Amino acid sequence: MTPVKILVVEDDRVVARDIAQQLVRIGHSVVGTTAVGEEALPLVLETRPDLVLMDIRLEGEMDGIDAAQQIRDACLIPIIFLTAYADDETVSRASRTEPFGYLLKPFEDSQLRTVIEMAMAKHTAESRLRASERRFVATLSSIGDAVIATDADARITFMNPVAEALTGWPQDEAMGLPLPDVFRIVNEDTRATVEDPAAKVLRLGTIVGLANHTLLIARDGVERPIDDSGSPIVDDHGAVIGTVLVFRDQTERRAIEEALRKSQTDMANVARLTTMGELAASIAHEVNQPLTAIVTNAGACLRFLDEARQGVERIVRDGHRAGDVVRSIRGLTRKSSAELTELDLNETISDILTLLRGELRRHDILLETDLSPDLGPVMGDRVQLQQVMLNLIKNGIEAMGTVTDRPRVLRVCSRLKLPGMALVAVEDTGTGLEPDSIDRIFDAFFTTKQEGMGMGLAICRSVIESHGGQLSSAPRQPHGSIFQFTVALAAASP
Repeated sequence: MTPVKILVVEDDRVVARDIAQQLVRIGHSVVGTTAVGEEALPLVLETRPDLVLMDIRLEGEMDGIDAAQQIRDACLIPIIFLTAYADDETVSRASRTEPFGYLLKPFEDSQLRTVIEMAMAKHTAESRLRASERRFVATLSSIGDAVIATDADARITFMNPVAEALTGWPQDEAMGLPLPDVFRIVNEDTRATVEDPAAKVLRLGTIVGLANHTLLIARDGVERPIDDSGSPIVDDHGAVIGTVLVFRDQTERRAIEEALRKSQTDMANVARLTTMGELAASIAHEVNQPLTAIVTNAGACLRFLDEARQGVERIVRDGHRAGDVVRSIRGLTRKSSAELTELDLNETISDILTLLRGELRRHDILLETDLSPDLGPVMGDRVQLQQVMLNLIKNGIEAMGTVTDRPRVLRVCSRLKLPGMALVAVEDTGTGLEPDSIDRIFDAFFTTKQEGMGMGLAICRSVIESHGGQLSSAPRQPHGSIFQFTVALAAASP
C-alpha cells in the first residue's frame, strides 16, 4: 500500500482526532485538519494533500458538499465524504460533486483502508485518462487537416483550429450542435445537399468518404472544395458511440491542376497555330506559281493575238493545276483513314468533361449529363472523337459567354439510335444559331466568331463522316443550340 497524504475536514474535533489516529495506524499521514467549510480550499492549496476526507456537516456557512465542489473545480483532488446522515437528498447533492467514496460514521479501520485504496486507484485511472485526452486534443489540434468529432447523435463534441477556420465556427459555439448546422456541404455541379457524413457513418458503421466535387459552405458564405473521410468511434463492446470527420481544403490543389490544364491547352494552341502557319505558307507557295503563269499567259494573249489559242489553253491547264493544289492542301486537314478500335464512348466523353470542369466553373455553367448505361462499345478513334467533343463543348461554352438573363446550362447525353448506331448530343442555352448560318455552319472557313478561322466544325464533320456517321445541328427551344453526331456500334460493324 502506498502512503497517502490526507486532509481531514470534520466539524467534530474529537472525531477528527480519532480519524487522524486511524489514518496513521493504517499507514497514511495527515497534513491538516479543519472544521470550517470556508477554510477547506485554502488549506488544500497550502498543504497539497493527495486526498480529502470531507464531513458533510461543517461549521460556517458552507457545508461539506459546497466545499467539495470548490476543491473539485480548483484542484481535481479526490474527495471521500464522511457523514452519519445518509438520506436520499444528501446523497443526491453529494453525488453531483463526483466523490470518490462515501463512508458512514462510525467506521472500522478496514473500511477506511478499502475506501482510500479504491479512491486513489480511481483517481490514478482518471488522471491517466485526462492525460490521454490532452494528448489526443493536442495531436488533433496540431495536424494540418480539419477534424470534427461527434457523439452517437451526430452532435459536435470537438473541433480543431483548422476545422474552426474552414467552417467559420468557433468550437465553443459549435459544441452540441448537429453536424449539418456547422458542416454544410453541397455538390459542386448540381448544388444538391450532400448527405451528412456523420449520419452515414453511424448508419453504416464503416469508414466513408465524400464524393468528388463537394463544396463546404462556411458560416460567412465562402465556398471551398474539400475531400474528407469519416470514421466510427467504437466502444469496448463494438457499439458505435460517435464519429470522427477529417477533411481538407482542395482550393490550392485545384489551382495547381487548373494551371496545369491551362498550360496544356496553351501548348496545344501553339501547336495548332504553328501547323496553320505552315499550311498557309505551303498554300501561298504552291498557288503562287500557277497564278503567276495565268497572269503571264493572259498578258501574252493580249500582246500576241495570233497566239491567243495557245495562251488560253495554258490558262486552262494552269487553272486546273491551282485547283489540284488547293484540294491537296484541304486533304491535309483530314486523316486519310481513322484507326478504328472498340472503345467505351461514355468513358471517352467523361474524360473530356473532367478536363473541362474547371472551364465550366469559371464561366458559371451548370453541367448536366445523361449517358445511357445500355450503350455498348463503338468503333472509333478515341483521339479524333475526343477532339470532336472538345470542339462542340467549347463552342457551347463560347455561345453562352454573353448570357446574363437565364441559367447557363450545358447538357451532354448519349443513347442508342437504331439500327446499330450510337448518338451523342451537346446542348447549350446560348445565343443560338442565326437562320442564315444553319446551312453553312459546317463549311470550311465559314465562321460566326470575330476571330474564328472556320475550320473547327468542318474538321469535326470530316472526322464523323470518316467514322461512318453524321454530324448535324439544330436550334434548341427556347434558347440555344443542339449539335449531335452518330457513330457505329461495334456489334453492328462488319
